[in-house]
Amino acid sequence: MAGKCGEEELEVAEPLGRWPVLSYGVGHMLNDITSACWFTYLLLFLQEIGLAPRDAAIVMLSGQVADGLMTIVAGEMIDRFGRFKLWHIGGSVLVGISFSSVFGGCLLCTILGTDSYLVRTIGYSFFAAVFNIGWAATQVSHMSMVNCMTSNPTSRVALASCRNASTMVANLGLYGIALAVFGIVKAKTCADIVVQYKWIAYVSIFVGCCFLVLFHAGTEEPTLKCEPNCKKRARIAWSYWFKKTLYYQVALLYMLARLITNVSQSLIAFYVTRDLRMNEYSKATIPAIIFCCSFLVSVVLQEMRWNSRRLKSLLTIGATLWVISGAAVFLLPSQMHNLMYPLAVVIGAANALVMVTTIGLESALVGEDLNGCAFVYGSLSFLDKMSCGLALFVLESYDVASSCGDARGLNTVSRYGTGLIPACFAVLAIVVASTLRLQDDDVARADRRARASAAAGALEAPLLV
Repeated sequence: MAGKCGEEELEVAEPLGRWPVLSYGVGHMLNDITSACWFTYLLLFLQEIGLAPRDAAIVMLSGQVADGLMTIVAGEMIDRFGRFKLWHIGGSVLVGISFSSVFGGCLLCTILGTDSYLVRTIGYSFFAAVFNIGWAATQVSHMSMVNCMTSNPTSRVALASCRNASTMVANLGLYGIALAVFGIVKAKTCADIVVQYKWIAYVSIFVGCCFLVLFHAGTEEPTLKCEPNCKKRARIAWSYWFKKTLYYQVALLYMLARLITNVSQSLIAFYVTRDLRMNEYSKATIPAIIFCCSFLVSVVLQEMRWNSRRLKSLLTIGATLWVISGAAVFLLPSQMHNLMYPLAVVIGAANALVMVTTIGLESALVGEDLNGCAFVYGSLSFLDKMSCGLALFVLESYDVASSCGDARGLNTVSRYGTGLIPACFAVLAIVVASTLRLQDDDVARADRRARASAAAGALEAPLLV
């Protein structure tokens, strides 16, 4: 599909330096740190300030629906007009403003001068939608840049890997901020709870914006898809992807990976405080351990040599680890809550294996079809957002016991959502992964890639340049 133009690009492609890779990698930090807070604490925050579980889930769902729809719009617009960095900065502005309006208290209530339950639900739902619209614009533009910054396959994987490592750092930073705030500000009243999350939101936005400056200072607007020799390349129609079996396989695997990580992350704060009856600090320490282990495993993965067989194997290993740890989480009694610490280590490793491999599959799916890359990332993100939103809404609709009492057994929403349901998704991921048929290094292009570079195998080079 890339044609002669693609061949010319491959012949002159040089690996990116470390600074472009690192500056690109931190470009999603604002999204990542706010997303970590969003999925870990939003439902807990909303219920602690008085919203019913179902209404809190409606707020989450409104954001996920807006996010899913925006990914399609952003993907189509970026494929048509480009301007990745413009979409990135516009989305980041919306993220910063709306995120502080959700965790900073009900802005609509302040504007209207009322604190009614209905106004609070509508206000939080509106800003949740705005937040996710901005988040989607930033995400799609940032992910789509990978294949358009360079045609060098080693650098492409390095960009994706650095982005994933930065995600882990952002998550760890968020839980460090939360741990400090929970220790300094004691939640005795509803107003104290709002103050806690307000400070978490403000500090998170400040840190994310610092990295945003580094990204825009060190990353140039991608020009690979609009080089002079490539002007006549036609924009790829959606139907092109719908005819590829690999598109459906990768889409399903990416959706399952996001369901595993996001559903469990959204309910783990409930699980450790209500089901295991751990202290308030566990809301930050357990997620921090998970993401610390994810980061360490990601660093190890960066130094590995890749081929399709290893990609499938590590995806299967990660999913298998989730099946084991998910079952253990579901059955773990509160009297043995200290076992949650080693389980968090296993979950962190499993998350890294599942996410790194599925993101790698996305890049492999796009390959050199640059004029359709934004649609691929946008459509897969649409499935991710809609499925996660609906899954959490269904789960929270059955959450009728929101207090932590001695009567809580195995039949709780947080146990199902943190352990059993992600384990079931992992089983399905193993089945889908077994059906993948990937050609190592795209054999049809091996000859001309050999002329371009001695180390230009699509998945055969180290992840770091």
